[in-house]
Amino acid sequence: MSVSPMLVRLAAERATGALLRDHGTLYLVDGRVVHAESPASPGMDVLLTTAGRLPREGWDEAVDRAGAHRAVGRFLVDSGRLRDGELEICHLGAVFDAAFFALSPTSGPTRFRYGVGHWFGTVRPVSAEAVERETLRRRELLDAVWPYASVDTAPVVPRPAAPGQGVGARRRALLAAADGVRTPAELARLLGRPAFHTLLDVRRLAAAGLVETPLDAAPDATPAPPSPVFPPALPVADPDIALLRRLRDALEAHL
Repeated sequence: MSVSPMLVRLAAERATGALLRDHGTLYLVDGRVVHAESPASPGMDVLLTTAGRLPREGWDEAVDRAGAHRAVGRFLVDSGRLRDGELEICHLGAVFDAAFFALSPTSGPTRFRYGVGHWFGTVRPVSAEAVERETLRRRELLDAVWPYASVDTAPVVPRPAAPGQGVGARRRALLAAADGVRTPAELARLLGRPAFHTLLDVRRLAAAGLVETPLDAAPDATPAPPSPVFPPALPVADPDIALLRRLRDALEAHL
């Protein structure tokens, strides 16, 4: 099942431009995804500066000096602010994070603007197939943890832990920032974390009884087609598969 038939068609056409959807935008070069952004997902600036990896002035300088040339990522490496591998992993994580939301089910129109590029520039193009496959895997993972999607957009309201119930440092920091008003997306920006992994933490906390699930919540009525939570073994020679595994291992090692 395709999450976006238009994305599949554009990949086959080797199209270059911007795929605009209700919840975000995917940027393609020769049919491969080179960038993605969504209002629900923190951008590279938040992920790098909030986490303290890059001072805000360093990010602003990169945008000012290289944005018009669509080479912000390249500037960050050439100026010594980031290493090549560091940029690749961070950017790939941001692409999959934003694509997850951009490719969420929608009833609105999907449009494509040919020739449009993003000012960040190309770091590591990824096939549309890999993006769709990872989006489906993430949907399935969320539902396997706690099949109540209402917690994804509701304010995160912590609940008292049971006697002897512990929680790891990562989720403890999330609970400390949850004030009963901030949603998972707002917490992701505040903490400088990918939005999907924040959703995953919130669902795990809800499943453990440490976060409230809205009273009117019902299990997701439109689950994705059955398949393994992780993709089946595929030839390592496929660069997208190898890269996807590296990203998955790097990010989920901290969950």
